[in-house]
Amino acid sequence: MDEMCLSIGEAAGCVYKLLENGESNMANLKSHLKENGYDQQMTFMAIGWLSREDKICMAKNGNSWSLKLK
Repeated sequence: MDEMCLSIGEAAGCVYKLLENGESNMANLKSHLKENGYDQQMTFMAIGWLSREDKICMAKNGNSWSLKLK
């Protein structure tokens, strides 16, 4: 279990670093994490981690979601 938490935290760090460059949509975010070795499930867990820590804002734009740092 500790290994999973570590992986989620690392993926959350990858998401955070991407969002430091500005707002991103989910497709871009999933692609970025895939390039860094994370699958879609890990992407969602990383977003949940950052959301729980109140680090990101999410907004739905039509059929897509955008994320940015608070």
